[in-house]
Amino acid sequence: MKRMWLRWVLMGLFVVALGFTFVSLGQWQLDRLDQRRDRNANVVTHEQAPVVTFEDAFSHVITEQDQWQRVEVRGTFLPEPQLQARYRSHNDETGWELVTPLVTTGGQVVLVDRGFVVRPASEDFPKVFPAPPSGEVHLVGYVRRNEQGSTTAMTPTENTVRLINSDAIAAWLGRPLVNGYLSLISVDPPQSDGLIPLTPPELTEGPHLSYAMQWFAFAAIAGFGLVVLIRNDVRDRKKARAKAAASASSGPAADPPQDPIEADASPTPPTTHPDA
Repeated sequence: MKRMWLRWVLMGLFVVALGFTFVSLGQWQLDRLDQRRDRNANVVTHEQAPVVTFEDAFSHVITEQDQWQRVEVRGTFLPEPQLQARYRSHNDETGWELVTPLVTTGGQVVLVDRGFVVRPASEDFPKVFPAPPSGEVHLVGYVRRNEQGSTTAMTPTENTVRLINSDAIAAWLGRPLVNGYLSLISVDPPQSDGLIPLTPPELTEGPHLSYAMQWFAFAAIAGFGLVVLIRNDVRDRKKARAKAAASASSGPAADPPQDPIEADASPTPPTTHPDA
């Protein structure tokens, strides 16, 4: 019985640890769902709000709540250096994005993501980028916060970068940049063809709720499995006890009686004559 109790305790501890992990993963998915809902509400709010000035939007560190706010600004693009943000995706297609610094009429410099370019699977990344419109431009764009990741992904190498982070790119450029960047919606005069303006993410909740329910179900299954295991152990132990009791009540088997005929027919040992 002690061995069985030890088995139950060990299995119980394992199931508790497993259940805690599953519940934590389910809660994490619910947190992701809340973040997605907040993001969707933020996008809708900014889409319905009027376009704001550059000074109002970029007067502080850009946060998630500032994303997808529409901003207008005037300035002049710097033709060099431009950056190619590689390994991007848009509308289920892969490619790259072109990032160009813009000097505003107020003298500040902001990074502008001018758009997405589809990269065919059979072609390498191009080395020459479309030139920006020359002279003073008037553009409208979405506010974007800095992308975060490893230092190597944020630091440009030979005019290419993986993540758009104004702090890391400012150190590479050797000149200050405003925090965050802009995703271009429209520009006047227009830019060259081939650059696809980026749009806000789809207003869907994603699979987070179903994933959370799956993790909670796994936790419930683990607990139910422990109950079934203990129940089966108790049932098997009861059966073993009943079988042992039945064997004990029947007693040992009696020796069969000996046939008297067979007893008389048993050979008589020979008599030895003393004179032999």
